[in-house]
Amino acid sequence: MQRSFASSTKAFFSLSSPKIREKVRLTKRFINFINKIGTPENSKSQNILNFIKFALTKPGMKLVLEKSKKLLLSSDKQTERAYNQWIKDRTDINILQGQYRSNIDSLSIQPVFSIVVPVYNPSVKYLREAIESVITQLYPKWELCLADDNSPNPEIQQVLKEYADKDNRIKVTLRKTNGHISANSNSALELATGEYIVFMDHDDLLTANCLFEFVKHINQYPQDDLIYSDEDKMDDRGFYTSPHFKPNWAPDNMLSRNYMGHVIVMKKNLVDQLGGFRLGYEGSQDYDLLLRATELTNHIGHIPKVLYHWRIHKLSVAAPSSDAKPYAYVAALKALNDALARRNTPGVAEYITDTPGGYRIKYEVTKPGKVSIIIPTKNHAALLDKALRSIIDLTEYKNYEIILLNNNSDAPDFFELVARYTKEHGDIFKCYDATFPFNFSKLMNFGRSKATGDYLLLLNNDIEVIHGDWITQMMSFAQRDATGAVGVKLLYPDDTIQHAGVVLGLGGAAAHVFANVHKSERGYFNYIKSLNNYSSVTGASIMVRKALFDEVDGFDETLRVEYNDIDFCLKLLAKGYFNVYVPDVELYHYESASRGQPYLNKQNWEQHEIDYNIFRGKWLNYINNDPFYNPNLSVNTNDFQLDIHKI
Repeated sequence: MQRSFASSTKAFFSLSSPKIREKVRLTKRFINFINKIGTPENSKSQNILNFIKFALTKPGMKLVLEKSKKLLLSSDKQTERAYNQWIKDRTDINILQGQYRSNIDSLSIQPVFSIVVPVYNPSVKYLREAIESVITQLYPKWELCLADDNSPNPEIQQVLKEYADKDNRIKVTLRKTNGHISANSNSALELATGEYIVFMDHDDLLTANCLFEFVKHINQYPQDDLIYSDEDKMDDRGFYTSPHFKPNWAPDNMLSRNYMGHVIVMKKNLVDQLGGFRLGYEGSQDYDLLLRATELTNHIGHIPKVLYHWRIHKLSVAAPSSDAKPYAYVAALKALNDALARRNTPGVAEYITDTPGGYRIKYEVTKPGKVSIIIPTKNHAALLDKALRSIIDLTEYKNYEIILLNNNSDAPDFFELVARYTKEHGDIFKCYDATFPFNFSKLMNFGRSKATGDYLLLLNNDIEVIHGDWITQMMSFAQRDATGAVGVKLLYPDDTIQHAGVVLGLGGAAAHVFANVHKSERGYFNYIKSLNNYSSVTGASIMVRKALFDEVDGFDETLRVEYNDIDFCLKLLAKGYFNVYVPDVELYHYESASRGQPYLNKQNWEQHEIDYNIFRGKWLNYINNDPFYNPNLSVNTNDFQLDIHKI
């Protein structure tokens, strides 16, 4: 029933770009042109017209999609090469010196950074390169704290002593016995005297401007206790690849994987308060530290720049093989379950199958309540029957009511269906007449006025339930005090994705990410299969506490057809609540089948323009700066691609 503009087309307009408005306009003009020239005597034009007609069929869409995938593979390789050159240019110290040297003296806050590096038997070459990346920092106020964990290669300690003798900012401690990485990291921490701690591995590299960028951030946001940056990977050839452009602080992302990664900077007093690294979490000791740190502070900053190169080699977790350090995944699971216990949150962390480094949280429902499932509809009895039957037959959570909103239906089979469900399920099923012209926001608010539940579940009439625990899982997140709207993975009948979260700025307003990707794919850094915070989720299936719905005054009725769900989510976000995408709940979505395709007549197009302009007028700052979408990523694709034009 309801749709966001970005989710309005399934295949043709979303193959390569979510800028659907421009695509629609251009396509309309092109088809009109073809119709004018496509006369019987013009066989070439007729062939073009026939191809367009074929491309708009399901087989045609599949063909175009396959061709597009091949083009995208070629584009990916070009983007990878372009990224490698781009980051090399930006890590060229001769370029950086001219850009940054003159700015350092103007900074009023100039702390000392203690760069903590646990060392154990790395490649001597890699170790030297790591140390040199610190020495060549443009910001000079640092100390390098190196602790060797009794490396068997005697050359390691010789290299450490060599550098310590050359630069008095380099401190070294040599452990007499091997204690593994947590104990060794704590030994390095004991050397630290700076105001901020920087965590670094013994074979990775800092970019030359790394510390300067952190100092600049600290001068802007001195309250931040914990700061992280973007990162990439570097192979043995020195080729930079796999940049991880991260969101701003996203607590649910953090519970599904250590998305902060590298490089991490913390105030020393916070590290001291935490007691450093805990023994028994080796391999994920940094993840454990971050989970504990984020329980003590919400002053968390993010620098959307690549400031750290993570070395790829056969013994690194960054290596393609997931078996490089299997104990790290065991330790991460332990750290997550500990975090749940500390937070008094009943639940359990589990591995995500075939997703190394990915975890899911199964929360217990501790605040059960009645769920009001609100479904707006007009006619389409067969479609609605499928939705209702799947809810009633499959739902394991039994404390719910179904509120059907009849928006001017006139088909006899619809009224027969309502009579049947009223007779057979009158204890949970109620139908109310909404006799006003279609206005999705007004329908949702009307449904709220009839709801008697503690939770509202806004559901399209073209949804089909797949598994029985869907309400239980959604409620397990919606019950949390910090959670706003809870969205799920919506699938087309062919098991490709219709919705897996919404990103602002795509297509000029907002778009669904990973549309048309098969559900078996992981997506960018496991986004498809992982719990994520997004600025918005789709209104086709949203659960929210009724109290929160009321707190933000429900839906904005000036947004009659589009963007109203995103507007609702942004109101929650602006109040400090985190909207969340739950990938383990999957529903089939037949894509607003009851209202058909939009923009095919003048009236619909004009309404779209009205909604579009109202939405942009309210939320332009979020549209231009989605906190959960990195500014280095493209707003012209929906799969988290690097913006090649920024390179």
